[in-house]
Amino acid sequence: MNHLGHLILSGNDPLTITGNFMADAVKGRDLSAHSAAVQRGIRIHRTIDTFTDQHPLTRIGRDRLRAHCGKFAGVALDIFYDHCIALSWKEPEPLPDFAQRMYRVLGTHAHLMPERAQRLLRYLTLRDGLTRYGTLDGIASTLEAMAVRTPAAQALVGAERVMSEHLDDFVAECSSFLADIRTHLARENG
Repeated sequence: MNHLGHLILSGNDPLTITGNFMADAVKGRDLSAHSAAVQRGIRIHRTIDTFTDQHPLTRIGRDRLRAHCGKFAGVALDIFYDHCIALSWKEPEPLPDFAQRMYRVLGTHAHLMPERAQRLLRYLTLRDGLTRYGTLDGIASTLEAMAVRTPAAQALVGAERVMSEHLDDFVAECSSFLADIRTHLARENG
């Protein structure tokens, strides 16, 4: 899962949400520079990533994408799962309201983030990236932007066509996966 998936699994604590969002920009195991709640968010993010990489349903999705995306199949799948989450939105508040709340929470705590995460937040907020995950055009522009930032990721361009061709499969797999990750996180965080 990409940003949307991680954020809906963060809970409601603003610092945990912040830690989960910035986790990819935090290197190493020593998290002592961060508050306990931020550390919790970083750990949740890492747990989600590990669980995602090992889950049988995500392997199926990555295999479906491999012919188009090669080694970037997992990256595309993360973005596609956010699209599936947006399409099947079941959270208590509408997606646009959730997105705006997340931008406010993260913006308030941006000073705690590494510069890389701050840049990502500015970009995501400016483009309303969380809401844009709900459209195929939004997914296409996200994939294109990633390919611009990382030239080796050119294989991502056009992958939304694979998503479109297999949308029902991706949505069903994501729904089952989301239920599994929620159960896993509940057990992990007791």
